[in-house]
Formats: sequence, C-alpha cells, structure tokens
Amino acid sequence: MSRLVQKLDELGVHVDAQLFELAFTHRSWAYENGRIESNERLEFLGDAVLQIVVTEFIFRRYPTLAEGQMAKLRASVVSSHALSQVARDLGLGEHVKLGKGEVSTGGDRKTSILADTMEALIGAIHMSGGSEASDAFVHGVFDPLITRSEEEGSYTDFKTALQELCAHHGWGAPVYEITGTGPDHQRVFTAVAVVDGKSVATGTAPSKKTAEQRAATLAHRVLTGSPDA
Repeated sequence: MSRLVQKLDELGVHVDAQLFELAFTHRSWAYENGRIESNERLEFLGDAVLQIVVTEFIFRRYPTLAEGQMAKLRASVVSSHALSQVARDLGLGEHVKLGKGEVSTGGDRKTSILADTMEALIGAIHMSGGSEASDAFVHGVFDPLITRSEEEGSYTDFKTALQELCAHHGWGAPVYEITGTGPDHQRVFTAVAVVDGKSVATGTAPSKKTAEQRAATLAHRVLTGSPDA
C-alpha cells in the first residue's frame, strides 16, 4: 500500500477510481496516448479548493495576524516548493503517468509536476466527496505545515514587522543582544530582543541572523498579545 493510499485511509477519504487516475495523468502522457484528457482541469479546481481551505484556517487560527502577514503565511504553504514537498512525502511521484520525454528527464521528481499533481489530487478528492472530503484531506495534510511555518516565522520578516510595530508605538528601534556558546563548528547563538529598554523575547539558533529572527518573531507576538506568545 502506497503512502498516499495509507493517508487517504487514515483520513477516511475516498476518491473515485476514474478521478484518481485522471489526477495523475500528466499532459505529456495524455498527448502521447491519443490526446486524451489530462489532469489540468482538476489542477485548476484543486488550486481554488486549497486556497480557500488554507485561507479560512489561517483566518480563524491566527486572529492577530494582519492581512499582509496572512497572505505571506498562506503563500509559504501553497507555493510550488511546499506543494511538491508534500507530494514527495506522500509518494505522489510513483503514481504520475508521464510521457516518454518527461520520464527520461525525471519528471516524477520535478517540483512543478509534483505541485500540479498535488492540486489535481485535491480537485479529484473534492469532486469525489465534496467539501467534506477535501476539507478533511487539506486539513490533515497542510495544517501541520501552516502551524510549523507560523511558529518558525519563516514566512515573513518579523524583524521588519517588529521595527514597524515599535515605530507605531513611538518606541526606538529594537536592539538585539547576541551571545554565542560552543566550539566554532557547533556554535549556538542566543539573541535577546530589547524593546523600549526592556528584554522582551529570546531566540536561539546556529546563526546570528536566525536567532534574531526567532527573537523578533516571539517579541512581536508578545507585544501584539498573540495567544501563541
């Protein structure tokens, strides 16, 4: 049993057999086999379904995020890179039907093809079981990614966001106090975000830049009253 089928069973999601096959029919294979239908229409639908489900989750889960931050968080999850990684985790590449040219160039590992196939699969799930099925699949697969991206603060530049927040309140620019420990090849840096003369949050990472970003992320949450602070 493939990882994808295991995941679908785990989530209680059923996909119509014909739609499942269509979801993995790349246009290169469709062209070489009598120009039959490819997965592009399902991809179009799946993209829309994914966008609305992820958007609603972010809107409800993170009430303190501004519109721009919500957009960046969503983009970090529905980007081609993120979608292709999810597809790899689920082993979608082994199901994709490709034309000879794509097979010879490793199409089953290409980011664009895997991302498009992921969206087509979501479209097939939606057509098979409606919003209940597609919601279950998207939440089951993507919610952990959204949570992790928000916690890491990797989707936006919180140093800039913190600086803008300080300016809004009439405080001076935030200051980061950096300390490092450990040998050169395993150096660990700790950054303390100081706002208006007070130590607000601490971040630790293998690099100064990442430590500052983590400190800024937490400081921004603390100062905006985020429930995740």
